[in-house]
Amino acid sequence: MGATVTSLGIDRLDVDQRLALVDEIWATICADAKAFPLTDAQHEELDRRVAEDDAAPDDVLPWEDVKVSVRARHGNAARSGDAGIAGFS
Repeated sequence: MGATVTSLGIDRLDVDQRLALVDEIWATICADAKAFPLTDAQHEELDRRVAEDDAAPDDVLPWEDVKVSVRARHGNAARSGDAGIAGFS
């Protein structure tokens, strides 16, 4: 059997350490992005989004406003440690 959370001791890490590990693992996956080529449809969607942003660069929301909105809709559950993606830092 391959590596598991238990065999690697990941289950003994606290939440902040596990989030940091997830971030590091994700970075290694992103570094190997050529192993996951985008489909034509994905390229078209990205091109569409870039063009939309280029056409209206000021039509954005600050990250702090987004966090406030999410917390208002979902309560403080979105606050979980305020670390990384999972905690809306």
